[in-house]
Amino acid sequence: MTEKFVNVPTKDGLMKTYIVHPDAAGPHPAVVLFMDIWGVREELQSIARRIAAKGYYAVLPNLYYRQGDIANVFRNDEGRMISLHKLDKKLETIVHEQRRNLSNSMIMSDIVDLIPFIDKQRVAKDGPMGSIGWCMGGWIGLKAAVEFPEKFQATATLHATKPISDQKDSPHLQFNKMRGGLYSGWAEGDHLSPPSMVLELEALLASSPVDYLGKMHMGTEHGYALPDRDIYAEKAAEQDWPSIFDLYQRYLSN
Repeated sequence: MTEKFVNVPTKDGLMKTYIVHPDAAGPHPAVVLFMDIWGVREELQSIARRIAAKGYYAVLPNLYYRQGDIANVFRNDEGRMISLHKLDKKLETIVHEQRRNLSNSMIMSDIVDLIPFIDKQRVAKDGPMGSIGWCMGGWIGLKAAVEFPEKFQATATLHATKPISDQKDSPHLQFNKMRGGLYSGWAEGDHLSPPSMVLELEALLASSPVDYLGKMHMGTEHGYALPDRDIYAEKAAEQDWPSIFDLYQRYLSN
């Protein structure tokens, strides 16, 4: 496979972005990986390589680029990444502050600039793109799907954070704009997207144009799908991947 870091020009500067794709000339359908609150790191780059190995042009932008080359990795004595709510309060405050300094409007502006960059790449296939996002990135994936429905038509979210809220930019307010397919993996013990919220979300999606498939993983917590995390649930996480790759195959292969 071919992998590299590139700087994607945006209205606010250069967004460092990890790209990996098969060595074959392609073109390959594009899949954008939307980072969680921790930022871009080897854990997500490894997942990007897993996606590229299936024949996709995987793109992982560092949305924190305005604040620097941020990648938060705090490990416990067993070498696992510590969940946010288990962090030392000083470190937890730093991570939350980085997220607060990244507004949702900034993220959408970055996606506006990212789309034409991908479209211009010779090895990236024209047409609809896929996405996958975890936690904060799941929210971003849903928002991208309603803001850019002509592009993001194969959306995967894993323990997405608060897809329903009273915020005026909440993705659920625009589900009628979504197109293509959506797969979502949920955690039974998710304090940010509890099962009651998931049920409400699924009721809204039932009347939307998108083809939705969701799975509630019993006995799991927020962050279950990330392999370096202290609460990683491998069995549940591996159950998501066949559905994710089926989603990409159905909506990105033509």
